[in-house]
Amino acid sequence: MAHTLTLQSQESVTHDTHRYVFDRPEGFDFKPGQAAELAICRDGWKDEGRPFTFTSLPADKHLEFTIKSYPSHDGVTEQLPGLKPGEEVTLDGPFGAITDEGAGLFLAAGAGVTPFIAILRKRAKEGDLDGCQLIFSNETEGDIILREEWARMQGLKVDHVLSEEDVPDLHYGKVDKTFLERHAKLSGQVYICGPQGYVDAMRDAVKALGVPGDRIHTEDGW
Repeated sequence: MAHTLTLQSQESVTHDTHRYVFDRPEGFDFKPGQAAELAICRDGWKDEGRPFTFTSLPADKHLEFTIKSYPSHDGVTEQLPGLKPGEEVTLDGPFGAITDEGAGLFLAAGAGVTPFIAILRKRAKEGDLDGCQLIFSNETEGDIILREEWARMQGLKVDHVLSEEDVPDLHYGKVDKTFLERHAKLSGQVYICGPQGYVDAMRDAVKALGVPGDRIHTEDGW
């Protein structure tokens, strides 16, 4: 069922990522990790819906999305930062294969972290982050989404990995099988989200390290 939402506020999270807060339709519900299709109610964009993940919690009175812009795509994410409070979008959902199946390892690259925001926020609120680890890959330190919030989550082990900057106290390089052998806890569930090449590589790596397929959760459901 489609809903029309009104933008309440937006703010910058990083140089290219914004937080959007909308009103919440009465009776609307979703699970942490799920997404919905958003389309901007402007001429030329009403039929250009794209999937974005809820970063608010099911108990919140508003709906929140944390969305990275890609100006080179000349698409919806480039238009969203120009939205003003009071403008509308349509929402169709929820949907998505990534939901909370238990504590474990969260492997994210860039904006692929967004399905994990609500899952880990809910666990943090409930004091249930024991056994949870986030390995978050980005190009530079400035690309890290919600870095301070991750650091405040008691019980969450966080490893930041940068591919284009060597920064003290952060990992430099690429997450691969060797990195996971050294740094990852693989005894629980494994959640993977990011560009398809990253998802495929991480899935292959954790399988090679003995994680069975029924403990691996990705958006494509493989």
